[in-house]
Amino acid sequence: MNIHTTSRGTARLRLTAAVAAPLLLLSVACGGGDDNASDGKDEVASAPDEPTADEGSGKDKSEGEGKGEDSSKPAAEGKSAFYDAQVKYVRCMRTKAGVKDFPDPKLSGYLNWPEIDKVVDPKNGGVEYKGGKDGVCVPELQRAMNLEPERDAQKDYESMLAHAKCMRDKGVSKFTNPTMSGGKVLPGGDPSPGNPALDPNSPAYKQAREACKGKLLEGLDGMQ
Repeated sequence: MNIHTTSRGTARLRLTAAVAAPLLLLSVACGGGDDNASDGKDEVASAPDEPTADEGSGKDKSEGEGKGEDSSKPAAEGKSAFYDAQVKYVRCMRTKAGVKDFPDPKLSGYLNWPEIDKVVDPKNGGVEYKGGKDGVCVPELQRAMNLEPERDAQKDYESMLAHAKCMRDKGVSKFTNPTMSGGKVLPGGDPSPGNPALDPNSPAYKQAREACKGKLLEGLDGMQ
C-alpha cells in the first residue's frame, strides 16, 4: 500500500508518532485473522461478554463496585475501554470522515488494518490511515490509543525482530531490524522511508508479508 511515495507502515508510524502513548512510538499490515466486522457499516459491533466503558471516562461503570472481584477484571475493563474508544473512532471515520465502509475494530480493540486497506482511495492521499481529511478524527484516535492496554516493549521488539528476519529470509533483503531506544520500540522495514527503497505492492514483498505475518504479535500488524 503506497500513498504516492509513502508506504503504509511509514504513514501509520507518522500518525502514531503524533498521537501514541509514551510506551511505544507505534500503534498498529501484515496480520489479523480474528476479524469481526458487522454486516452493516452504519453500526459497529459490540464486544460480547465485555463490560461497557462509561461514556467519555474511559473506565467501566462497575469499576470499584463490589468486593472479592476476580483478579482478571481490571484487564477486562481495560480491554473494553480500548475497544469502546476504537468504536467511537470508527464511527467518526464513517460519519465525519465520510469513509462509510470503514471496518469495525477487532474484538481485541485493535484496528483491522487488512480490511482498512480495502477501503483506501488512492486519490485521497491515504486519509483513511490518517484519521480522515485534515485529521478530523485524530482526537478520537488519540483517545483510543491512550487506552491501549500496556504492552511489553521487549516482547514487541522480539516479535518485530523475528518478523524482520523472516522478511529478509523470504527475499526482501533490505528490510531492516527494529531498534530499542529509551525503552521504546522503533519499527524496522524500509531503510529509507523518505525515499522508499522497498515496494510493498511488489509480488515478492506481498508474498513475504503473507509468509511472515504470523511473527507479529497482536497490535503490531502494519507497523513494519
